[in-house]
Amino acid sequence: MPVTDAPAKARALYEARRTRVPIPPFTDEDPTLGMADGYAIQRELVPLLLADGDRIAGYKVGATSKPAQRLFGLDSPDYGPVFGSTVYGSGDAVPLDRFIQPKIEAEIAFVIRDRLAGPGVTAADARRAVAGAVAAVEIVDSRIEDWRIKLADTVADLASNGAVAFSGQLVPVDGLDVRLIGVALSRNGELVDTGAGAAALGDPIAVVAWLANVLAENGVALEPGHLVMTGSLHAPVPMAAGDVFRAEFDRLGPVTVRVVEGA
Repeated sequence: MPVTDAPAKARALYEARRTRVPIPPFTDEDPTLGMADGYAIQRELVPLLLADGDRIAGYKVGATSKPAQRLFGLDSPDYGPVFGSTVYGSGDAVPLDRFIQPKIEAEIAFVIRDRLAGPGVTAADARRAVAGAVAAVEIVDSRIEDWRIKLADTVADLASNGAVAFSGQLVPVDGLDVRLIGVALSRNGELVDTGAGAAALGDPIAVVAWLANVLAENGVALEPGHLVMTGSLHAPVPMAAGDVFRAEFDRLGPVTVRVVEGA
């Protein structure tokens, strides 16, 4: 049975997001908490954020790489919503004071063109339903102290999402093998990491199909215009004020974010 005090835990996360003061891991108090408990808390947290006037712009999928799954002892990814207030464009200034302990990841994202509802969605279905792929970075953040997260903690905390930034170039996927798209991430002109699309569940398109099928369990579909972040292609990189990050993708082009101290 999922955790019974999910509303209280969701409220604690909500306050941590509002105040930028992290909280102890829920799994410190109860090590038995698992994925189902995390989603129970997440389902209580989302309405609190929507009540503030925010909207769901899409979804992020996390733990799509084998190293990330080994870290959490998983055999599948996790997910959380992306809120409209956290979406940036390439070149935008991203205020550091919006976050607690942010890190950046280069990812391949997709924009949904046709409603995609599970169950039974295949990678071929997902490919037909997307308008195209786009260069993106995700800023992951944790409302849990010192990133001391276990599975239930990160799932509850909206899969540790913070913000996302996208390029303005939407690239059709017809004839495009997204698995083979490479990326080079630089910070202030210095290369810090590289990756390839295949790191995301073997194929980022398969991530979209996985998400549509999992969302269907709660009666939710991917709607036209939704953004889907398909998971990090490398290890997360810490951010500091003054940093300029540039993720350069084969075929998709670059996306840049400037990190500033405050808004």
